[in-house]
Amino acid sequence: QVQLVESGGGLVQPGGSLRLSCVASGSFSRASALGWYRQAPGKQRESVARIFSTGITWYLDSVKGRFTISRDNAKNTVYLQMKRLKPDDTAVYYCNSDDPGTRQRYWGQGTQVTVSS
Repeated sequence: QVQLVESGGGLVQPGGSLRLSCVASGSFSRASALGWYRQAPGKQRESVARIFSTGITWYLDSVKGRFTISRDNAKNTVYLQMKRLKPDDTAVYYCNSDDPGTRQRYWGQGTQVTVSS
């Protein structure tokens, strides 16, 4: 089993910044792809950003140029730096990991991000 614990959410004004962190523990493999998803009220969960063990990244079009995903393998941690936040970014943000060996997907408990004046 892999445990993922997110932190860093909160309330921020439009145009502001936040950095989310997610620490993995348990049977975590550094070969895993890591990612951030979000779910706004009444909407489906959507993938926001992913980073593979090679360092290759992918972003949702609406966050390109504003969000940056990174990982620190020594700390088993993935980050999501969010800048120029918009009210549409308001959602619960979830960290996830995909283990290529076991093909298991794991989720964190989520952290609320609210962008409002």
